[in-house]
Amino acid sequence: MTERKFKPVLSLWDATMVVAGSMIGSGIFIVSADIVRNVGSAGWLLAVWGITGFMTIIAAVSYGELSGMFPRAGGQYVYLKEAYSPLVSFVYGWSFFAVIQTATIAAVGVAFARFSAYIFPVMGEENRLASFLGIDISGAQVTSILMIALLTWVNTRGIREGKIIQTTFTVSKVLALVGLMVCGFVFVSESHWSENWQTGFRAMQDLGTAGREPTGWTAISGVTLLGAIAAAMTGSLFSSDAWNNVTFIAGEIKNPQRNIGLSLFLGTLMVTVLYMLTNAMYLHVLPLDEIAFPTADRLGVSAADKIFGNPGMQLIAVLIMVSTFGCNNGLILAGARVYYTMAKDGLFFRQAGNLNRNAVPAWALWAQCLVASVLCLSGEYGNLLDMISLVVVIFYTLTIAGIFVLRVKRPDAHRPYRAFAYPVLPALYVVMGLSFCVLLVIYKPTFTWPGLIIASMGIPIYYLVRGRRAQTDNSEGL
Repeated sequence: MTERKFKPVLSLWDATMVVAGSMIGSGIFIVSADIVRNVGSAGWLLAVWGITGFMTIIAAVSYGELSGMFPRAGGQYVYLKEAYSPLVSFVYGWSFFAVIQTATIAAVGVAFARFSAYIFPVMGEENRLASFLGIDISGAQVTSILMIALLTWVNTRGIREGKIIQTTFTVSKVLALVGLMVCGFVFVSESHWSENWQTGFRAMQDLGTAGREPTGWTAISGVTLLGAIAAAMTGSLFSSDAWNNVTFIAGEIKNPQRNIGLSLFLGTLMVTVLYMLTNAMYLHVLPLDEIAFPTADRLGVSAADKIFGNPGMQLIAVLIMVSTFGCNNGLILAGARVYYTMAKDGLFFRQAGNLNRNAVPAWALWAQCLVASVLCLSGEYGNLLDMISLVVVIFYTLTIAGIFVLRVKRPDAHRPYRAFAYPVLPALYVVMGLSFCVLLVIYKPTFTWPGLIIASMGIPIYYLVRGRRAQTDNSEGL
């Protein structure tokens, strides 16, 4: 029987929609509050988003060289294997399956449910449906699992079905986000822009209490400011993450040597501009204290209430539902291709390396769905995302450093696209990434050690899997 292969049906437009759609979820409507609590001024709010956007675009244009060299399914997993070793790529793949992708899917799913509850209260976390093994199961958890399962099923039907959802929802949420920004600048009767900019770049911090109540601003500077910026960037980096998902589906993109690099640049640039303008709108619509401490920590809802009045809550809820639904489709569609490639390397369940009659890795999709659903029920997805933020940046930094490694290891390799402004911009990202990681280890250790432990678990698992594979190969050879 002829082995099934991926179908290259995605255009540059489709790939760009995967990049942008996977990036834009619920974070832009929430995390700016925590950023302001950490850095405390209009200037530093935009600076944190600007630094994040700059790092993201540098990484994206640098990945273009790698995607041109290795235009096949698996993306970042493949780049790490080629630059370093199968062990490094497996640790990434293990972390990706255990928490990076699956916990992100769970978190986005629960965000969808939380904001759906503004319109349909039965979907809320307050609606306790049952208790199982001491775990309370809420309407939000059930809604998120059903949403993940639905999108998983749709993506088992074929890449074209996933593409239609991705393009439709990405275009819808980009237009809606632009509309929200325009309305914020045009229709709000009282502007707080000048008032907020009186803070300039005077860094302050008010982390508040457990209930997110202000306790008073304290001026910060020097190394404390650097630590505060690193802590603030955990939110902005999460909101700007998943741009690399398009590299995982290289086998389904037309002319991947060209289109992956272009889609990475276009998608990350578009989202970075949108994010900067959205934060400018927040500074126009709300005073700084209300940005830092919005009702229920939901900044987008507070802004929409100022813009539209009472209907604002429902409008922003619909926008976030559209945004998170499209975001999760991109995450679900792309993630399974990593497990497929790992299985082909003999480092994951063999069934994950099979394509169904629609030429998609259905078994890998359902395995991903199962883990994400368990994380939805655990209620720990938010903590896991915080814990893994350091690991995500470490792997991005390693991957971009891999450009330098491969220039030495394979100087004559075909490179249809070369990293923009090499070696300056890739080296700058490596320095910025390492600085972020060091600062996070020093000033926010609770964000770091658990994530490092989860990733490090992949090392013994790799040798265990490799040993079992060797035994199987030997028995088959007898």
